[in-house]
Amino acid sequence: MTHIAVLGSTNMDLVTYVDKAPERGETVTGREFRTVPGGKGANQAIAAARAGATVSMIGAVGTDAYGARLRDTLEHSGVDTDFLRTVQGPSGTAHIVVDAEGGNAIVVVPGANGTVDHLSPGDEGVIATADALLLQLEIPLPAVVAGARAARRHGVRTVLTPSPVQPLPPELLHAVDLLVPNEYEAVTLTGRTDPREAAAALLELVPEVVVTLGATGCLYLTRGAEPLVVPAPRVTAVDSTGAGDTFAGALAVALAEEKPVREALTWAAAAAAISVQREGASASMPYRPEIEARYGT
Repeated sequence: MTHIAVLGSTNMDLVTYVDKAPERGETVTGREFRTVPGGKGANQAIAAARAGATVSMIGAVGTDAYGARLRDTLEHSGVDTDFLRTVQGPSGTAHIVVDAEGGNAIVVVPGANGTVDHLSPGDEGVIATADALLLQLEIPLPAVVAGARAARRHGVRTVLTPSPVQPLPPELLHAVDLLVPNEYEAVTLTGRTDPREAAAALLELVPEVVVTLGATGCLYLTRGAEPLVVPAPRVTAVDSTGAGDTFAGALAVALAEEKPVREALTWAAAAAAISVQREGASASMPYRPEIEARYGT
């Protein structure tokens, strides 16, 4: 079975559903409130596990009730948490507002994730045994760089989702194999307003780029080949929270299984399309049979 290592964040998502997100200084009444286990690292780990991989999660949770629930959620989804350490203090939280069209705005408070600023004993060994390493930017950058370098030393494919978006240092980019930004992140990183131009600029920094374009689909570029556009299935979105993580997790599994690139992207797009039709982040992520069923339509 494919083995995916994930180095990243675990958060409890505090989600409020509203008809319209408030403007600055405005107060609105919400329709519903939920606490949902999430965090970009945990989300990608769960997405990859449900897509059929063996997954190891490297990160940290706090000593609060959220920490216990986050660990339980990962384990219930089949994720190995032996390298998910518990540190004194609160777990990370994400405060999310979801509007009636499924759009969202998010504020992340790092909590325990802020302590993950280096690789702990055993972390590199887990990375070395993986077929791919998934990285995001919700933990301190030194740990992300250390993880990417460890993967490079052991010939493990590194997939980076540059979120929350921030400048990417050369030492990180040199160790990244595939960069998976959304359209906003690609534009922010490059200053180019056209997704194709932004992707081309990023391709000068890393060997492969996938820019996710929401309901439009995704754009794939690799050096020495023509750009590849893969459309997304047409669905009615309920909540887009976690869709990008679902895409990244499923894509990592598909590529590790050596699916052709177009097939891998279509597989990942099918997984993301299923997730946006459900509320929540980790709770919305599909299992492999669901992806197979959607992929075959």
